[in-house]
Amino acid sequence: MTIATASSIYCPSMTRYERWQTRAVRIGDIGIGGDNPIRVQSMTTTDTMDTAGTVAQSIRMIEAGCELVRITAPSKKEAENLAEIKKQLRAQGYSTPLVADIHFTPNAAEIAARIVEKVRVNPGNYADKKKFDVREYTDDQYHEELERIRERFTPLVRICKENGTAMRIGTNHGSLSDRILNRYGDTPLGMVESAMEFLRICEDEGYHEVVLSMKASNPQVMVQAYRLLVNHMLREGMTYPLHLGVTEAGDGEDGRVKSAVGIGALLEDGLGDTIRVSLTEDPEAEIPVAKALADRYTARRGHEPIPEIHHVPIDPFSHTRRHTRAVLNIGARHVPVVIADLSTKTKITPATLFPWGYHYSVPLDKWNLTDQACDYLFLGDHHLDFEIPGTLGVIQEHATWLKDRNKPRHYPLLTARELMDNAAVHHDLNFVYATLKELTPELIEALEEDDSCVLLLDTFNGHGYAEQRAAFFKLLEAKCEVPVIIGRDYVNLDPEHLMLHASTDLGALLLDGLGDGIMICPEKSGGDELVNRCAFGVLQATRTRISKTEYISCPSCGRTLFDLQETTAKIRSRTSHLKGIKIGIMGCIVNGPGEMADADYGYVGTGPGVITLYKEKDVVKRNVPSEQAVDELIGLIRQHGDWVEPG
Repeated sequence: MTIATASSIYCPSMTRYERWQTRAVRIGDIGIGGDNPIRVQSMTTTDTMDTAGTVAQSIRMIEAGCELVRITAPSKKEAENLAEIKKQLRAQGYSTPLVADIHFTPNAAEIAARIVEKVRVNPGNYADKKKFDVREYTDDQYHEELERIRERFTPLVRICKENGTAMRIGTNHGSLSDRILNRYGDTPLGMVESAMEFLRICEDEGYHEVVLSMKASNPQVMVQAYRLLVNHMLREGMTYPLHLGVTEAGDGEDGRVKSAVGIGALLEDGLGDTIRVSLTEDPEAEIPVAKALADRYTARRGHEPIPEIHHVPIDPFSHTRRHTRAVLNIGARHVPVVIADLSTKTKITPATLFPWGYHYSVPLDKWNLTDQACDYLFLGDHHLDFEIPGTLGVIQEHATWLKDRNKPRHYPLLTARELMDNAAVHHDLNFVYATLKELTPELIEALEEDDSCVLLLDTFNGHGYAEQRAAFFKLLEAKCEVPVIIGRDYVNLDPEHLMLHASTDLGALLLDGLGDGIMICPEKSGGDELVNRCAFGVLQATRTRISKTEYISCPSCGRTLFDLQETTAKIRSRTSHLKGIKIGIMGCIVNGPGEMADADYGYVGTGPGVITLYKEKDVVKRNVPSEQAVDELIGLIRQHGDWVEPG
C-alpha cells in the first residue's frame, strides 16, 4: 500500500493497479465484490404495474449483458407486483437478480425484500422527508433522530437478513436529509455520514450483505464522496463493496463523458465492484458503456512499475487546483487549454481547422470561432502557408520551428535534452516534452528557472493515469510551478472507446486540480471533430472550463411522468446555445430539487401531464401543463436575465 497518512488513504495503492479487496456479497446467483468481476447493471423505465412491458424490457437489458435489473417500487402495489414480474422472467429462463428501488416507502421495501434478491434504499428519504428546514440540532436531539431512524430501518434489515436479501445503501448528493444538511452541509462528508448511519445499524444487527453508493451529478463531488467513504470504512475495519455511478449524467456523448470521468477515476484506483451508467436513453444502451469501462481493467495488472509515493501532496477529498505560474494564456488562473494534434496530417489547410472550431469564410476572408475552438495546433514537422486567427497558437518540433521562429505565435516543442543543452528557444513560450522517467531533479530545476516553459507530460505506462499523477506529485514536492499539459496517445480505438478512455485518463487528473491543458493524440481512433468535442467535454464534466449548456437529466424509470428522452431533446434544441447554464430535467419529484442540487433551472414532473419549474431549489411555477412547460421554462430563463438569442 502507498505510504500516506491514515487520514488520506482511500485505495490500495496510488502507483500499482490493484482492486480493493472488499467482502463478497451474494445477490441471487451472482456475487459482488471479493474476487468477482466488476458487474454491470441498469434500471427499467417502464411502469412497474405494466408487467408485460417490464418483463420485456428486462429481457432486452439482460440480453445486452445486464447482470442485475433494478425496478422501481414506489408503493406497496408495485412492490407486490415484483413477484409476478420475477415469476414470468424465471418461467422464460432468466435467473438474473432483481433489485427493488425504494425511496419514501419503508412498507414497500419490506414487501419487496421478501420477493427480490436485493433492495436499494436511499438514506436521505427512507425515514426522512426533505423540507429544506434550517435548524440547529443539539447532540441529544441528533441522537434522538438516529434512534427514530433505527426504529424505522431495523425491520427491513431483519427481513433482509432472514430472507437472504442483499441491500444497497445508496446516498444521493441531492437528497440528503435536512438533519444531515444542517450538521454536515451539502458535502461529500454529509453523503458519507448519511450512509454510515444506516450501515452501523446493519452491523449492529449482524447483517453484512450490503453494497454502498455515493452518487452525484457532479463527478467531482461523486469521486470525493466515494474516496471519503472508503477512508471512513477503512478506519472502522469495514470492506463493503461499492456500486459506482454518476447520477443524472444526461444523454449522448455528454452522458458518456461525464460518466467515464467519475466512474473511471475510481476504477483507476481499484475502487468499484459494480457499475450503473445513468443515461437518458433506453436502459439497454447503458450496458455497452458500463462494460467498456469495466473491461479496461481485466488486464491492468502487470504494468511497468511506478516508483512508490511516500507522501500525498494533495487532499484527495477536496478540489484545489495546483498552483502554477502563467505562461501567456496557460497556467495560473487561466482555464485549461486544448491542443489539437495535427502532426499526422499529410497537408494542413484552412479546412483542416474546421473540426477544431475555426471556420474560414473565403468570400469574407474572415475566421469565425465557435465556443469550442482549440487554443493551440501541434503541427509536428509541418509548416503553415496561410494566416491563422490571432487567438490561435502553433507548436512545432524544435528543428521545424527554427525555420518559422519569426512567425507570430509559433512556439517550439523541445525534448528534455534540448532544453538542458541550451537549444534556441522562444522568448515567451516553450513547450518541453517529458515522461515521468525524464522528470529528473535537473530537468525540474530547469523548468522552474525558465518562466517561459510549459511541460507537455506524456506516458506510455499501462497504468498511465497513476504514472502521470506521480509526475504531478513530484513537481508538487519540488515546489515547481511549471504549467503542465496532459498528453495521451490512443491507437486503434473506435469512437466510443476513445471517448471513454480519454475521459477517464484526463478527467481523473483534472478532478484533483492537476493539469493546465490537455492534448489527445489519436492514431486510427476517431475523427478530429470527435476528439475536439471530447476534449471540451472532459473540461466541462470536470467543471474546469465551461463551453456549453449543461443538462442534468435523469435516466428515467417507472416513476417518470413524461417521455424524458423526447423532452430532453426538445429542451436541448432550444437552449443548447446558453453557455454555462445548468438545466435539470427530472422525471418525478424523487429526482426533483434535491437530485439536481446545483442546477440553475429545473423542469420536474409532478403529476400526469403537469410540470413544476424551479429556479435553483425554489419552486417558481407549479402544475404547468406539459405542452406549455418548455415555453414557460424559456420564459423563466428570460425573466432571470440568463437568456440570449441564438447566434
